[in-house]
Parts: sequence; C-alpha cells; structure tokens
Amino acid sequence: MTRPRAALILSLALLASPALAQSRLPTAPPLPPPAPNGPASNPNADIAFGAYQRGYFLTAFNEATKRAEQNDAAAMTLLGELYGNGLGVGRDDLKAAQWFKSAAAKGDRNALFALAMFAFEGRAGANDPREGARLLEEAAKLGHPVANYNLGLLYLQGQQFGQDFGRAAELFKVAANAGNPEAQYALATMYKEGRGVPKDLKQAALLMARASIAGNVDAMVEFAIMQFNGQGTEKSEAAAADTFLRAARRGSPIAQNRLARVLMAGRGLPADPVEAVKWHTIAKTAGAGDPELDVFASKQPSQIREAATKAASKWMSTLVEVAP
Repeated sequence: MTRPRAALILSLALLASPALAQSRLPTAPPLPPPAPNGPASNPNADIAFGAYQRGYFLTAFNEATKRAEQNDAAAMTLLGELYGNGLGVGRDDLKAAQWFKSAAAKGDRNALFALAMFAFEGRAGANDPREGARLLEEAAKLGHPVANYNLGLLYLQGQQFGQDFGRAAELFKVAANAGNPEAQYALATMYKEGRGVPKDLKQAALLMARASIAGNVDAMVEFAIMQFNGQGTEKSEAAAADTFLRAARRGSPIAQNRLARVLMAGRGLPADPVEAVKWHTIAKTAGAGDPELDVFASKQPSQIREAATKAASKWMSTLVEVAP
C-alpha cells in the first residue's frame, strides 16, 4: 500500500509551500491549567481557573479580577482569555490585549503566546507577522509547547526567519516532548523524509504512533500505512486496518478510501464489499476519488450497491445530526 500524497501536511510539498504552513499557524488552544509551582498556584487563583475550566466564566472573571489587582500574572492572562473570547463578559480585543501585555511583562508564557496570535490575526491592531514571530520566540524560550510548534512552522516557511529545517526540528522536539500531537506528527514527518534530522523510520513510526494515539488524524493515516508496509514498525495488516478504521470514523477521506481498499481485498479485515463501497462512497462525497474503487463498486450486484449507499447515507446523516 503506497503513501497518499495528500495525507502529509508537512511532507516535501509542505516544506516547499510556505502558504500551507502559514494557514495552520494562528492556532490558540484553550488556556491550560495553572502551573503547579507558578503564581497561579495560590488557592484564590485556583478558584478562578477552576471556574473557567467548568464553564463558570463570570465567577472566573470576578475571581481573576481580584488576583489581577494583586499583580498575579496568571490571573491577568485569564482575564485576557475571557475578554478575547467573550466569556462571561463582552468580547473586547483591546482589553484582552491590555491584560495579555500586563501578564507578558511579568514573563507569563501563555500571555506572550496569546499576544503572538493577536499579532498574526490582526486583533487589537494591525496584522504584524514580524511582531508575532518575535513574541512566539519569547514564549518558546519559556517552554510554551504550541509556541515552539508554530515557531518551527515559521522556520519551515523561511519568511520571518531564514528557512532552517534543523532549527524547525529542534523546536518540534520541544513541543513533541511536551506531548503536542501536531509537533509529534511534524517531527515524525521530518524523520521519515530525512529533513532537518537524519532519516530514521523507527523514530518516525514511534512519533506517528504517539500523535495517532493523541488523536491527530493525519498521523493515524500515516501510521496505518507504516503498519501495513512494516516501515519502522512491525508489519501488521490487521493493526493497520484498525488504525484506518479509527481515522475513517474521524472523517478522513484518505483513510476512508484506504479502509475501502482493505475491505475490498480482505487484507487486515475480512473482505466486505458492502462496507468497502460504503466507505468509498463517503470518501467520494468529501471529494476523494479512487478510480480502482470506482471500478470495484461498479462491478458489484445492485443489492450490494444499494446496501452500501443506504449505509453511507445513514453514516453521513448521523454526522450531520451531531455536528455543532
């Protein structure tokens, strides 16, 4: 089973495509819990973060305000988060930026990262990628995982910084070791391609597995292919089929077609033409074609095609019903 060109976001195509990497850069995850030994470890600050995490945003705002008045940087960052997302208070990017700046001045890495995202997105001021990159560097130096990942993407692009695959790999390692699945996937791709690091399929497979377990769908697809072919990991068509199934259920058209091929050939799972045509139909609806599967589907008896179409429609309608 060959590797699908569309599966890798950070493959050679990405390494030559700054625009694609840039499109993934401005990502601001939810505020993490306070560090156990940081300024937010006092009981009052924990009340604010606990309320935030449970969705009691007005309580979080009131408690964070008390702590911010005592120069608590983590509480200031939390206020920026609340204003920036309109949680418990009206959304106000200017006030959010002010609180983030106050916290950043005290060395809060989450605030620095938030300000970097504001600069890239042009919130609370003009779009300023150069300032965003500078702030990412500051947050990355303080160990912020997503800042390290995003900074690594900038080094792949070679725009705000000179293109440097080795430096990108170093940054991805920091984020990957902190458990960031996107960084694990990116670094795995670099090990697989031998870009910025020596080519090492075993290390690539290990990182792909970790990112896959963490829920990165692209990593699931790549790891399944490595399992199927025995690249850097033990060859197991059954394990590959299971990984393809997980990615297919998560909505990956590439995985859906790969799973359809598995079911068509009966390799890793028992042959099942209804399920094969079903998953291929779902993938085609998402725009992922496969001429060989088209031929296979066209040769099936009408009752199989009808059963597959019905099953595909049921699966897709269920997705629509549960979509937010």
